[in-house]
Amino acid sequence: MPNEKKQSEHMAKLCATLEKYESYRKFKAYALKVLALGNDSLEKTIAIAVALCLVCAVLVSFAAVALKPLQVNNKEQDMKKNILDVAGLLEEGSNIDSAFAEKIEPKIVDLETGSYVDSVNVADYDQRKAAKDPAQSVAIPKDKDIAHIRVKAKYAKVFLVKEGGTIKSIILPINGYGLWSTLYGFLSLDADGQTVQSINFYDQAETPGLGGEVVNPNWRALWKGKKVYAETDQASMEKGLIEEADVGEPALALIKGTVDNTKPGSQYQVDGLAGATLTSTGVTNLIRYWTSKEGFALYLSKVRTVKGAKS
Repeated sequence: MPNEKKQSEHMAKLCATLEKYESYRKFKAYALKVLALGNDSLEKTIAIAVALCLVCAVLVSFAAVALKPLQVNNKEQDMKKNILDVAGLLEEGSNIDSAFAEKIEPKIVDLETGSYVDSVNVADYDQRKAAKDPAQSVAIPKDKDIAHIRVKAKYAKVFLVKEGGTIKSIILPINGYGLWSTLYGFLSLDADGQTVQSINFYDQAETPGLGGEVVNPNWRALWKGKKVYAETDQASMEKGLIEEADVGEPALALIKGTVDNTKPGSQYQVDGLAGATLTSTGVTNLIRYWTSKEGFALYLSKVRTVKGAKS
């Protein structure tokens, strides 16, 4: 058994090396002394308990370090999956990495100017981490913080779905406070920067069966085709959760109850979440915030490829 022989030799060399250190010799002598004590000895009980705690701590630390690359990869895979999902490009059994690389182009946007930033590594940029870094974020004035997030990153990572070099859709990262938690998700828009394709919340802790219905596919399907910006001045909408919206301003909102698609203004309305008024208000506010000039309005005005509402 060549391998076993080598392992024995390595262990013998390790023990010989450790024997040179006085601290190891003292530890070994104490360990032998403790093991020689009776099982009802308080000192032995305490020593073994401490030893077990140390061994467990080492094992947990080792596992955390060893598994970190796998955890990071799983997180990246889940994020790509959610982006493909909101883009309507997620196919069961497909290779996530290949589909993402082939169809999605990430870009970094300066929220103040609405322009792309080339000086930031798009692959490594984490917008959520940047929002927690004072050097990479800005405080939001209280009167403008309708999403109740207090700070935002200076740069945002957006995702373009392209086909033949033409932008087919634009995926925006969005977040805002609901009832119990900050909701993180993506809003997918047509290339006009005006028409909703889909919405997806990948991280939230709202009440299951109530506010937690933000992840329900049936509710998410209600967003398709809705309009973000008011194309005419909109009075305060019936059963709406927002005030009136001037032309070119964000108008999309959840309402109390069910949308009547026969009425004017219904293109800016989505059914509210039953029994979850505060979560519904939170979703409305975060959509209005991130589609305003505080969010992506300037950017959308620069990238839309067909004529749409002013922003």
